[in-house]
Amino acid sequence: EEATQETEEATLKTEEATLKTEEATQEAEEATLAEEATLKTEEATREAEELKLTLGFIQKFDIFPINDFCPAKGCKPCLHDWILFQKKCYLFYDEPAPWKTWEQSRRFCQDRRADLVVINDLEEQEFVSKHVKSYFDIQWGYWLGLQQTNNTWTWVDGHVDTLGFWMKEELKTPGPKARLMPGRNPSESWNKADSFFQNKFICEHEAFPRSTN
Repeated sequence: EEATQETEEATLKTEEATLKTEEATQEAEEATLAEEATLKTEEATREAEELKLTLGFIQKFDIFPINDFCPAKGCKPCLHDWILFQKKCYLFYDEPAPWKTWEQSRRFCQDRRADLVVINDLEEQEFVSKHVKSYFDIQWGYWLGLQQTNNTWTWVDGHVDTLGFWMKEELKTPGPKARLMPGRNPSESWNKADSFFQNKFICEHEAFPRSTN
């Protein structure tokens, strides 16, 4: 009888262990399904955000130049002659003279669904500084999207400048617009000038979100 009782107890314990194992397996499966659902939700959210950005980018154009951005089977983040950096495209205007006033430069950029460059940090400042070239003489530079409004230096996207990468020695060209002067220390290379001066310039726009390279 004792052996029978021990056998029954062992069987009961085995059944309890089996039940616990099944419960643990079910919980693990449910956790896996929940994790997969979370990942799918996150992926769908990212895809929706990317589609929103793509639509916003396309809507900037009256007629989107799909053959320029998406030749053959793939799409490019930037057009020919534009340089990609941190999800933005930059055009360094290096055409021969005559160059352009600040307003003409900005209009040129806007006609290409861009604007004069807005510098957001030292890394971006160093990037653009590497791509500008000295030309004519030391009085000429590249227009930035930075101007003085009500005694405050403000970027064309509306935010007030807090970087202040101004040259320590001022050239004799005071004015309400800002230029980047080639060949200078990036942290000390901005110079003030009147908007009617003719300079080269830098355009900038967001990269095409659906690019495949």
